[in-house]
Amino acid sequence: MIIVHHLENSRSQRILWMLEELGLAYEVKRYERDKATMLAPPELKRVHPLGKSPVIVDTDADGRVIAETGAIIDYLVEKADGRLGPPAHRDDALRYRFWTHYAEGSLMPPLLVTLILGRIPLIGKRAQKRVRPMVDVHLDYVDSELAQHRWFAGDQLTGADIMMSFPLEAARSQAGLDEPRPATIAWLEKVHARPAYQRALIAGGPYAFA
Repeated sequence: MIIVHHLENSRSQRILWMLEELGLAYEVKRYERDKATMLAPPELKRVHPLGKSPVIVDTDADGRVIAETGAIIDYLVEKADGRLGPPAHRDDALRYRFWTHYAEGSLMPPLLVTLILGRIPLIGKRAQKRVRPMVDVHLDYVDSELAQHRWFAGDQLTGADIMMSFPLEAARSQAGLDEPRPATIAWLEKVHARPAYQRALIAGGPYAFA
């Protein structure tokens, strides 16, 4: 059994989706953000010293604790005998590795800056204009790639798509991902229509980005 320590409106929604796609048994322990700071509650530090989500505990492996979304995705792929992992074709496997790292390493940082600046009156709005070109480069690049491929790593859904879901949902909600990027919008709609994704939403509770 996998226990998912799930923070509302966070990256951990991806883990619930992954588990539903894989059909692995899991339990959700939900946490609410601090209403003043929007940070995770201190209770999460009892699970992992960083006090962040997602964190999973594998009760079938003597309570092994795994943190960081990418590391959890890799762990679940291995636990599921390679399902949703790198495709067999060399080029698709390379794409898988690229997108799983790109999601948090390249795409999420400028998006996070944009989201934070959006909460700062006046000065934040002006500063957002400086970050906007960086965000647009990434969103244009993603759209051009999805225009050529059904999924991020080829013809089948993989962990790369699950990794990319949160930054693109955040961009759609608050960072200017809109209709001029039709391939990305179509990809998001396809993701949100999946039965496993819908089950994950029910399991995780309110999620502002879907």
